[in-house]
Amino acid sequence: MLVKYYSDMLSKKSAIRNLFDFGRSRAEEIGKDNVFDFSIGNPSVPVPDSFNESLKKFADYKDGTLVHGYSPTLGIQSVKEAIAASLNRRFGEDYTADHIFMTTGAAGALAHALRAVCEAGSSVMVFAPFFPEYVPYITGAGCIPKIVPPRMEDFQIDFEKFSEMLDESVSAVMINSPNNPSGVMYSEDTIKKLCAILSDAEKKFSHPIYLISDEPYREILFGGIRYPYVSKLYDDTIVCYSFSKSLSIPGERIGYVAVDPRAKDAELLVPVMGQISRFTGHNCPPSIIQLAVAENLEVTSDMSVYERNAEILYEELTRLGFRCVRPDGTFYMFPEAPGGNSEELSERAKKHDLLLVPGTTFGCPGNFRISYCVETEKVIRSLDSFGKLAKEIF
Repeated sequence: MLVKYYSDMLSKKSAIRNLFDFGRSRAEEIGKDNVFDFSIGNPSVPVPDSFNESLKKFADYKDGTLVHGYSPTLGIQSVKEAIAASLNRRFGEDYTADHIFMTTGAAGALAHALRAVCEAGSSVMVFAPFFPEYVPYITGAGCIPKIVPPRMEDFQIDFEKFSEMLDESVSAVMINSPNNPSGVMYSEDTIKKLCAILSDAEKKFSHPIYLISDEPYREILFGGIRYPYVSKLYDDTIVCYSFSKSLSIPGERIGYVAVDPRAKDAELLVPVMGQISRFTGHNCPPSIIQLAVAENLEVTSDMSVYERNAEILYEELTRLGFRCVRPDGTFYMFPEAPGGNSEELSERAKKHDLLLVPGTTFGCPGNFRISYCVETEKVIRSLDSFGKLAKEIF
């Protein structure tokens, strides 16, 4: 007999995947070039040559057990050392290899972090708009998601609502900056205020409240913006990272957890995550991919196309009458749906072969997400369809 918890999820298929499937079917009818698929965040820029060169080198490596064998449960030691050294160099931290846990992307990192610090039945706070998979990550760990409503004018944190909802049941707060779906980065002032509130709450409730920082987009920032590294500002921080976006390798499923050395039980958290792997079937990502990323930790794909696409779309959409907070990075923007119904707008957009994700799935039903990780020439060709959509709805 099927487990009801999971069988019930079949009726709640991802809106993003539904659109992606529609786009694939539509492409078979009219050609892929004529479908403007802004539904899924699949990096479109080439993988850096240096990463491919590393893969080729290790594929020819004489010691096949190092490259193709099982890696240690907590990850390859030399890889963990390299990641710790890179983070220390870039952000002024003092990680060691003992604070790094290798994972299958940011999803694996978040799943392990939640299970390590959140007892079943405790609450985990998330700020809208949020990546919809956060809910199954949290509930799958036996916890209860508490969604803080958004501050719509700039997508920074609504601290009044956050403070009202923060109570003794909260064991962790999750942030995603720069954010999917808004593209907005939390300012340093926002992060500092958040950390101050959490520090006071830890004292008030007499237990740690971990700040789980989901950072797969931190390398994709526009206009020279600097990233405020959260662990510098709050001791009980767990950083979850993925190389999927920075190196354009989402299929390789590689990331890590970085536990702040000053966090409560910092020396135990990574070993505990190794034990969690025994229950989740995680058992470490491929050795060859760990070794290849270790040689490319401070290399990125050419992200300039995302900034060009963002500028083109933002200028045209605002000219057409859409209201939108200008993205600071990522490859997403999150305009308002005129009339406040993003589901209706998404359906109308499909008539113009525009695939736009309704904001309902991100906790903001009045907005819609555009994922512009596509070729710039296709973005330019899509503007006519956006114009037809605007003419229809305004």
